[in-house]
Amino acid sequence: MLLPVPPSSGWAGQGGCFLLSARGFSRRRWHRGSPVSALPGDDRFGRRVVTFSCCRMPPSHELDHQRLLEYLKYTLDQYVENDYTIVYFHYGLNSRNKPSLGWLQSAYKEFDRKYKKNLKALYVVHPTSFIKVLWNIFKPLISHKFGKKVTYFNYLSELHEHLKYDQLIIPPEVLRYDEKLQSLHEGRTPPPTKTPPPRPPLPTQQFGVSLQYLKDKNQGELIPPVLRFTVTYLREKGLRTEGLFRRSASVQTVREIQRLYNQGKPVNFDDYGDIHIPAVILKTFLRELPQPLLTFQAYEQILGITCVESSLRVTCCRQILRSLPEHNYVVLRYLMGFLHAVSQESIFNKMNSSNLACVFGLNLVWPSQGSSSLSALVPLNLFTELLIEYYEKIFSAPEASGEHSLAPQKQGSRAAPLQEAVPRTPATGLTTPTLPPSPLTVARKRL
Repeated sequence: MLLPVPPSSGWAGQGGCFLLSARGFSRRRWHRGSPVSALPGDDRFGRRVVTFSCCRMPPSHELDHQRLLEYLKYTLDQYVENDYTIVYFHYGLNSRNKPSLGWLQSAYKEFDRKYKKNLKALYVVHPTSFIKVLWNIFKPLISHKFGKKVTYFNYLSELHEHLKYDQLIIPPEVLRYDEKLQSLHEGRTPPPTKTPPPRPPLPTQQFGVSLQYLKDKNQGELIPPVLRFTVTYLREKGLRTEGLFRRSASVQTVREIQRLYNQGKPVNFDDYGDIHIPAVILKTFLRELPQPLLTFQAYEQILGITCVESSLRVTCCRQILRSLPEHNYVVLRYLMGFLHAVSQESIFNKMNSSNLACVFGLNLVWPSQGSSSLSALVPLNLFTELLIEYYEKIFSAPEASGEHSLAPQKQGSRAAPLQEAVPRTPATGLTTPTLPPSPLTVARKRL
């Protein structure tokens, strides 16, 4: 997510984080990076991530604490309507830049329920005795429920299980300190949790395996079982749920459901009593594919969508999709048909095509090396929004839309209707439904 910066803040975007200028929070000119940054992606459970780095705090006598508090609230305001996570890097807080306890207490009171409600996890990295003392001071003010959200990590490596570690914006000072800690305690710390050696996936494996593997293990069925089951359930019971796909779920619950699916055991979402759980499972399935649904090869093409004239973007989307493998195309069309149906109920669920694109953009495509940059989010989300908004036109046969200028069909083309590509099954009767034209689609011209 590209974090907007208030014009008066004195912050300027550079290199994926925000840098403070002379008119920022410091009373003097300084050249540190911002202590606050927002990741372009999510944690392992689809929640946005905000980081705070103490080593980037200037000396207290140079810091305008009120401006800092205003910026902290401004940053969090971009996320508090949805579930989010905070990673706090404690290293670098010292007697020179440590804020007073009085200011901390008043600042804590500034963050009312709207900031605490959707904060699902607060990860404190490299905690010290100061943190423990501070926790005891604030304990009377902090609810037991909020206290359960706090997790301490002694080493950066412990974050791997919870976050997309390669997307974290970690200051070099913190990295060096972590290396020093690791070397100092080498041989004296408990061994890390053992990871089982790599082994071939189970025949019933559903997560972390390719679409081809799922097809081979499911009698040639093109739509992966997890995708079909979650979409079926959400179509029946979740289309009008406000904030669908914007909420997270318990880590333990998600892992339990993944384990059941991977072992080939049935999952009844009614047993969990939370419509957001199958939504999280669907996103998790997409994120754990070895190759993104839109493929690595299409990534650069998709980034170019913003350079295409608005009136030609739908045609451009069709051309890009025609380069996808047939199996990917069929699965993508099935998913987009469902998301289009979700957007048709946006008056109830508040999830129009733009909101859905923000959720699914990074779950559909990512680069083969590293992670998507902040600048890539705009074209990725725009491309996804076009697929959802203009679903019927983009996924129709060329003859139906009159787009004869597209490249000729190759053998195994995906231009045939989905009803032919995905056989109707007696068990679910699922095909992508024929939907009436969206009034929003007719009305909107800006895309």
